[in-house]
Amino acid sequence: MQNYFMGLVLAAAALSFSPNTFSQTAQHAAAAKAHSVSAQPDFSGVWFMPEYHRTLLPKEDPPFQPWAEALLKKRDVENNTSDPDTGPDPIERCIPPGVPRIMLQPFPWEIVHAKDRVLMIFEYQALTRQIFMDGRGHPKDLEPTYMGHSIGKYEGDTLVIDTIGFNDKTWLDPMGLPHSDALHVVERIRRVDHDTLQVDYTIDDPKAYTKPWTAQRIFNLKPDWEIKEYVCAENNEVK
Repeated sequence: MQNYFMGLVLAAAALSFSPNTFSQTAQHAAAAKAHSVSAQPDFSGVWFMPEYHRTLLPKEDPPFQPWAEALLKKRDVENNTSDPDTGPDPIERCIPPGVPRIMLQPFPWEIVHAKDRVLMIFEYQALTRQIFMDGRGHPKDLEPTYMGHSIGKYEGDTLVIDTIGFNDKTWLDPMGLPHSDALHVVERIRRVDHDTLQVDYTIDDPKAYTKPWTAQRIFNLKPDWEIKEYVCAENNEVK
């Protein structure tokens, strides 16, 4: 009797692990993975800022460190008294605008989704920015650069981009808003609707500001636009 009972148990176990069961399990796993991938937000396309602003500042001034506030005032005077073609703005010498200013230039930029990263292709100065999406962190031995090192992740319908590793040679906006090499920028990008992209910026730079501050910009989808060639070399001097 005991042998008969054990035989029934073994037969049931064999049926539960039949090839068909394995096949169904694999199909369900594949479907779940496909759904997970397709559920990720898609920001592909060419985007353009409908309104150009010379300042990134919110309605209230950021909490400046004294040296940063003094430098902004100095740059404001220089901007208003210098020849526009030979002024103090670094981009007039083909210096990359940095982040977030590159997105604030009155030129279109494109988002392209790749396997393990998100690419931003900017018409201005033909710059490309890559945001690594494979779960890596920031390297500990980062060499300071104009555009910094960016990693990203999805939080629901939002792409969160974390960028550090900047040098201090750029301005945060055309007005001359300063920053240091301790700049840390977090961007939260989401689609308000199909044709509208909202980007919320958090600026954290303890050397230049007493606490983090935020700003927001809106961009419109331009489905018929393409990124064109832009060369920043003629009649300019790169330093």
